This record gives sequence, C-alpha cells and structure tokens, in this order.
Amino acid sequence: MSDETSQAGAADEKTTADPDANVDPNQPPGLAIVAHYIRDLSFENVAAQEPAQPQGQPEINVTVNLDAAGGPEGRYQVSMKINATAKTGDKTRFLVELDYIGIFSISNVKQEHIHPLLFIECPRQLLPYARRVVSDVTRDGGYPPLMLDNVDFANLYRQKLEQLRAEQGAAATQPAAEEQATT
Repeated sequence: MSDETSQAGAADEKTTADPDANVDPNQPPGLAIVAHYIRDLSFENVAAQEPAQPQGQPEINVTVNLDAAGGPEGRYQVSMKINATAKTGDKTRFLVELDYIGIFSISNVKQEHIHPLLFIECPRQLLPYARRVVSDVTRDGGYPPLMLDNVDFANLYRQKLEQLRAEQGAAATQPAAEEQATT
C-alpha cells in the first residue's frame, strides 16, 4: 500500500514539476476568447469646453500598452490600454483612454509558448473590438471616427524582449564596473 501512495505522489510531483506534461502532441493547440469587455473608458472633449475651436488638422498620438495575468484552468486575462490624444498646436482637442480586457482559454500549449501567445496573438484578436470602441466614442464626441491602424504585436514583442535583455545586460555589467572602480 505504501508503494501505491509513493507512486501516486511521484506522478503528482511530475505534473507540478513539468507544466508541459499535460500537452498532447496529437491534439491541436487551443486558443479561444471566453469574454471581452471594457474595464475603463474615458473620453475628454477638451475643445468643446473652449470658446474658440482650434483650427487646422490635429496631430494624433496613440499609445498601446499590454498586460497579462494567468488564472485558473488555463484562463488568462490580457489588458490592452489605448491612449489617444489629438492636439492642434499646443491645444488639446480630445483625449481617449481605453482599458479593454480579454479573457482567453489556452489549452494544449507548451509553457514556453504561452507568453508570446498572450502578448502577440491575444492582443491581435482584441484589437478590432478596441478599435471599434475608439472609433465610436470619437465619432459620438463630434469628431471624425479615429480609426486605429493595425499594430504589429510580434514586432513590439521582439522590441520589448530586446529592451529587457539590454537592461539585464547593463545591470549585470554594472556591479562589475563598480567593483573595478572601488579596487
């Protein structure tokens, strides 16, 4: 009886020690949107509060930030934060801040591939919904609809990885430089 218990314990340890143990190579990987929604939305029509409307073509600056978190049973939450500012000269016309959330179910994927999925494929699937929200809110605010361009999430992911590696490399060489300076 003790052998059965130790074998069951060994199987449990293998499962927890190797997160890829549940990946079946005979099954295709699965990625599905379980839910998506607006967590926060702000539209400030600054120009409407001014007595004189700014004239000319506005300069529009858009930033996209991503965040992801794991959850139970292969569910992950991806947050896409979009900030758009329209200015004419130094006068702000409008500001849009959107925090759009997607809940994804990911199955039969090796652990090493989860991170790229969360920061490349999941945002790619959320972008059309977020684009529609930004377009509708700017149109309803009295402006032409702001149509966001496609975002190359794979390129952004690569750039972020390179930036992190450079920061880690600089941090690793910094103590060595300090040691040389003190000796």
